Amino acid sequence: MAGFESAAGADAVRELAARWLPRLGDRDFVVSPVGLWMALGAVASGARGRTAEELAGLLGVEGETAARAVTEVRGWLGGTDGVAVATGVWSTMPVLDSFRRGLPGVRFGVLPDAAYFALPDAVFGATDDMSWGEIPDAQEELDAWVRDATGGRIPRLPLDLGGSEDLVLVNALALKASWLTAFAGRLTRDEPFTDGNGDTRPVPTMRQRIPAGWAWRVGEAVVVELPCAADGDGSRSARVRFVLGPEGDGPREVLPAAWAEAGERVRLVADSVDLALPRLTLRTRILAHRHLEALGVRLALGPEADFSGISAAAMYIDKVVQEAVVEIAEEGVEAAAVTQVTMTRSAAVPRPTVVERIAFDRPFGLVVLDGSGEVPLFVGWRRSAPTAQGVL
Repeated sequence: MAGFESAAGADAVRELAARWLPRLGDRDFVVSPVGLWMALGAVASGARGRTAEELAGLLGVEGETAARAVTEVRGWLGGTDGVAVATGVWSTMPVLDSFRRGLPGVRFGVLPDAAYFALPDAVFGATDDMSWGEIPDAQEELDAWVRDATGGRIPRLPLDLGGSEDLVLVNALALKASWLTAFAGRLTRDEPFTDGNGDTRPVPTMRQRIPAGWAWRVGEAVVVELPCAADGDGSRSARVRFVLGPEGDGPREVLPAAWAEAGERVRLVADSVDLALPRLTLRTRILAHRHLEALGVRLALGPEADFSGISAAAMYIDKVVQEAVVEIAEEGVEAAAVTQVTMTRSAAVPRPTVVERIAFDRPFGLVVLDGSGEVPLFVGWRRSAPTAQGVL
């Protein structure tokens, strides 16, 4: 992958998203494909041999190429208005200087058990302004880092430290953006929503008339894009798309329509759209390591793993956990995701003048993409009826 701006770079994240979706079921969820890609990409930059080949099969990059790609992703995402991204690595063991140099902008620190290594600071070179006499409480430090990186939207690590971790890599992604045209709060009212079980109940629903050009069809799915306001500094604004599929279809069938190529889109035969969209909050925690073997990653999860590009100590991936949250309200969208990787030593037709109504009144998907409209930052599915709690 020459650069994340290339089609191959965007394709790698979309491919990961498409392969991950079938493992997530059809319950409520929100995940960050690019967050998982970045976290595993940073780890993959230190993988070697068959371990590197397996990770490359999932991520599209390996070794030094993976390190460059992760750095390019950070810069690329930074060009989308309202998006912030941060990565940190904490370990008990000395990491190789080459691993640290390959990930500029990544924070490096130490875990308490590093004190068991009788090594001078000169050897344990991958720490940030930290000596052996001032190793802090790791849980408190990492929780504070997560809160700061996500603007408080995620208050702590998705998985508490248990003391057996030898390396913890954390990637945080946060977004806060206002709609280009806000929903009028006075128009929000309860409207019926039929959940995945067929039960119907009233939910707070926002209303707005939008241009027909903000909606299109992909096959039998309808996609609505709500543009976000830009700061005027030249950065791209995030693109938020909502996807409604045929009744009975689940996320694996519906969500990919959000990033379908332009040639697959069919314009609506309408001049405008009456949009009815539930106000909602989605928050989930996913044990992603349970999905990796099904996605072709096996060696990295056991004692046969080769991460000799990270440290001289033999390690394997123990857990990969992601927590994500997205809030949709009248003023805009807020979202955040934290991905935690812990490692352990091992061994054109004329249009009539019509208005189409699009009501997201049954299970639907939502996707937040970067400013290019190509890279899925957050992917969510709402099966249950939204409530009024937890809004912006």
